[in-house]
Amino acid sequence: MKRLIFTVVALLAITGMATAQELYVNSEPASNMPANSMGFRLTGKGMTMDQTGRTALRVEPEVMFGITKKLMVHLAAYGSDMMQSNFRFEGGSIYAKYRFLSHDEQHAHFRMAAYVKGSLINNPIMPAPDMSSKPYRNADFDLDGSNSGITGGIIATQLLHKLALSGTAGYTRYLNNTRDNIPPDMFATDAVNYTLSAGYLVLPVKYKSYKQTNLNLYVELLGKTNLTNTALAKGSYIDVAPAVQFIFNSVTRLDFSYRTQLAGSMDRNVYNSFLVRLEHNIFNVLKK
Repeated sequence: MKRLIFTVVALLAITGMATAQELYVNSEPASNMPANSMGFRLTGKGMTMDQTGRTALRVEPEVMFGITKKLMVHLAAYGSDMMQSNFRFEGGSIYAKYRFLSHDEQHAHFRMAAYVKGSLINNPIMPAPDMSSKPYRNADFDLDGSNSGITGGIIATQLLHKLALSGTAGYTRYLNNTRDNIPPDMFATDAVNYTLSAGYLVLPVKYKSYKQTNLNLYVELLGKTNLTNTALAKGSYIDVAPAVQFIFNSVTRLDFSYRTQLAGSMDRNVYNSFLVRLEHNIFNVLKK
């Protein structure tokens, strides 16, 4: 029995390792984590606030569930000192992804999935006034701790041996935060978001064991266009986010990424950010 469990875990790990270059840092692929698995993430983001010039920190603990081979769910919480002087709890979110298409070939596959995410956030829409000489102008709302709302869309991912390409197109509707800070009508209420991601498996050159360390390199283009056509809300941007990723024993990953604006016309309070993430996965734990 122990040998059977070990074999199942090893096979799951090797399967995950074979598609490691799809584990994008700033977006999700169409592929899912294995069924009956569970994962834990801790993400830290450091951001330079354009209004004040100070560096703010956001922490995002997250738990993930592989319900079936087609369905996975994420539960996340957020805390930061972005909108207030002290570090505080901001709220949480739930994310679900359903893979509805899978076409597999040897050393290649094509997959598509639909996703939906909802966030409930109690941050103020605007930070407390300070002595900064720069006015607060921000049309870049997000559901990762800053704003309540719901988003959904489609993901398509193509694996070609060691290279994985993925694209996302989605729609986001922003809702009022729970902190009695109703956004003015001139603020953004909805947006379209889009991503294009590439991942390349550098190491190992040949798979011999699931204990081998993986090294993956990524570059991602992350874009948004606000649909609200007011002076403070309109605009678009495209960010570029290179990243490096290490995977240990096929169950633990460590990510480093830097994100900066490549082009844009949108007023934003954050144009540059760093990301560090630690994730650990446990296989075959949800099965009865």
